[in-house]
Amino acid sequence: MKTDSTCLFRYTEDRLPVALIASLFFLDLAAYAFLQNHIAVLAWALLGLGPKACICSWNHHHQHVSTFRGTWLNRALEVVYALHTGITTNAWVLHHNLGHHVNYLNQDKDESGWKDSQGRTMSAFKYTCVIALTGYLRAYRVGHRHRKYQRTFVSAGTFVAVLLALLLYYKPFNATAIFLVPLSCGYIITCWHTYYHHAGLDSDNHFEASHNIMHSWYNLFTGNLGYHTAHHMKPGLHWSQLPQFHRSIEHKIPARLFKAPCIPFCWIPDRKRPVDKAALAA
Repeated sequence: MKTDSTCLFRYTEDRLPVALIASLFFLDLAAYAFLQNHIAVLAWALLGLGPKACICSWNHHHQHVSTFRGTWLNRALEVVYALHTGITTNAWVLHHNLGHHVNYLNQDKDESGWKDSQGRTMSAFKYTCVIALTGYLRAYRVGHRHRKYQRTFVSAGTFVAVLLALLLYYKPFNATAIFLVPLSCGYIITCWHTYYHHAGLDSDNHFEASHNIMHSWYNLFTGNLGYHTAHHMKPGLHWSQLPQFHRSIEHKIPARLFKAPCIPFCWIPDRKRPVDKAALAA
């Protein structure tokens, strides 16, 4: 992990991910502006769904540790993230950082709680629907305790909504295929992913409350999101530092909390270490 001497990025490790994400966004804009054939538009939109699902993780990292030193550069990046993932400025900060991270050991308070009102573990489908339908409202409510973040959440969210409305007005088919559907999918995937990391782990011990995914391709494309216990222990730690911190606490994490990655990564052989399917099944 290195700081950036150019004073634009806080950490040099963010340069490549941001360059790739920004490039995809500009390609989206070009496709929106110039593609006339509906089949071509749909093909481009489908091609981008996988990368945009991974971008959800980078949006998450950014709202834990901002990418740029300058506020306006961060806000511009957040517009790009919002149109890729459906998560606007400070939505993560309020719902996730100041909500879920504070309360994830207490299912009565957790903004991403995986138990229902009777204390039972919800199905993945029910959980995803509940969090998706209530996520922005919960973020706004957390904002009552953090007015500074709430104001930016509302103003930036309004800006993105107006921008999306303009895109839909001028080219409704292109905007729906290239922006609206992918960002909706990204939002739903984001809601589900927290379930994948925590569901069923009812504990007051930080070392026993998160699943961890050591699959190297998963961590490459999600910015080490699989080191989830480490992330919850130090949520302000830059994503590039998580593997090193994980190694210092790995011995405290029960073996049952290491799991295989989700689709499509579970179909890809690990480039560094093979998945021990017997151990995972056990």
